[in-house]
Amino acid sequence: MRKAKPKKRILLPDPKFHDIEVTRFVNNIMLQGKKSIAYSIFYDAIDMVGEKMKDSDKAPLDIWRQALENVTPQIEVKSRRIGGANFQVPTELRPERKVSVAMKNMIQFARKRSGHSMAEKLAAEIMAGYNNEGGAYKRKEDMHRMAEANKAFAHFRF
Repeated sequence: MRKAKPKKRILLPDPKFHDIEVTRFVNNIMLQGKKSIAYSIFYDAIDMVGEKMKDSDKAPLDIWRQALENVTPQIEVKSRRIGGANFQVPTELRPERKVSVAMKNMIQFARKRSGHSMAEKLAAEIMAGYNNEGGAYKRKEDMHRMAEANKAFAHFRF
């Protein structure tokens, strides 16, 4: 690298749950700098999860955390060009990237879902992730399957 590594930005905890991870998630939801709308979407989704999963003994925020953990990939494949051929090389993810990939996948698949509001879609994706199903979970499984299939090329990693 030519330049020094950029400094890590310090995120402030969110106003309701006082959690930095929630702020990261909201920053990923946010479009065009509309953070208050992103917060309202997230909080409404968490409320919906709480209503729909009353029988669960967990708090809605814990359900969200578990869903995020369930859709977090451990490994991904990267394309490497070696000797004129492209290989899909499986590589482990850094802890920071694991979380960001999981959040982005969950939000991306929530946006693709059918539903009236984004909060509704996000709540549905959170519950699906909690139950080990849904688009984001399927993406994680596909990533792991691809890595497993290309395990023979792991020695190209450096």
